[in-house]
Amino acid sequence: MPTGPHALPKLIRAAGCVLWRRAPGTGALEVCLVHRPRYDDWSHPKGKLKRGESAEAAAVREVGEETGFAAELGAELPTLRYPVDGRPKQVRYWAAEAVSGAFVPSSEVDQVVWLAPAEARTRISHPRDRDLLDALTQRLEHH
Repeated sequence: MPTGPHALPKLIRAAGCVLWRRAPGTGALEVCLVHRPRYDDWSHPKGKLKRGESAEAAAVREVGEETGFAAELGAELPTLRYPVDGRPKQVRYWAAEAVSGAFVPSSEVDQVVWLAPAEARTRISHPRDRDLLDALTQRLEHH
């Protein structure tokens, strides 16, 4: 591995979920988005891997920390790659069903919303996150 001025910046590894549930009463598909006041954006729950932690474990942990919900991982969704402050970031995502829990606001995430996929598409702040939503709905419609 090269060092010095020509070394590649260290990859930031993260994981998250497109968290979903069936709406109480109607059974319609709903997706959870989190609002992060630090960035004033709406996105899927995600975060950096801790040392020695698997991406799957990090995804479930981050959902719990950010939304208060326990999640059951399903299919892996597309991995997103984008630069953050000059460093490459890789975020692995899974479809995950919310199985229990309740949201408690924090300094990291102050709101969550459960929306129909079409509404979630318009609320999502970053276009790359819409691709994950599409991947989730395609998976759930065909299984």
